[in-house]
Amino acid sequence: MFTGLIEARGTLSDLRRHDRSADVTIADVDFAADLRRGDSVAVNGVCLTVLDHTDTQFTADAMPETLARTTLGALPIGRTVNLERALRADARLGGHIVQGHVDAVAALVSRTPVSDSLVLRFALPGEIADLLVAKGSIAIDGVSLTVSARDDDWFEVSLIPQTQADTDLGALAVGDQVNLETDVLARHVRQLLAATAGGA
Repeated sequence: MFTGLIEARGTLSDLRRHDRSADVTIADVDFAADLRRGDSVAVNGVCLTVLDHTDTQFTADAMPETLARTTLGALPIGRTVNLERALRADARLGGHIVQGHVDAVAALVSRTPVSDSLVLRFALPGEIADLLVAKGSIAIDGVSLTVSARDDDWFEVSLIPQTQADTDLGALAVGDQVNLETDVLARHVRQLLAATAGGA
């Protein structure tokens, strides 16, 4: 479990595909020396399991489906990524509950500076449209954000200067793809409502 508050950034230095998995290596990681085999790290919002590490990098295991359903498989070597270690039980939950399970991928439609903030508009994938509400939570490339506005086919978030500085979202260009994870509570409510409707 994660909070969506980015702890550090790293660099995708290698991605080696195998028959049933792929090894993803992230370099320039401030906390790499503190990792242990089996630890969970969210990489651009995707929960990965650490296989090995040094003082400055770690290698994690990723299933082919993970690479196909997220942006990880398409990222160029050398790309900077957002990183967060799993939440400690005694830590403050400063963002919202993030699982690291990506629901959809979406493209950036526009970016509009508003004073010191930056408003990002993304295409809204149909499969998650009923899970997104104005003022609700969304994780974008692992960053916990509030939906500031939405329509039938798009939604917006606003980045404060600190978020622009501490994550990679401020550097996104129109057309760039991002990982989206909806609020887990909304997913549970949708399933319960579907089950109730089916029973009725």
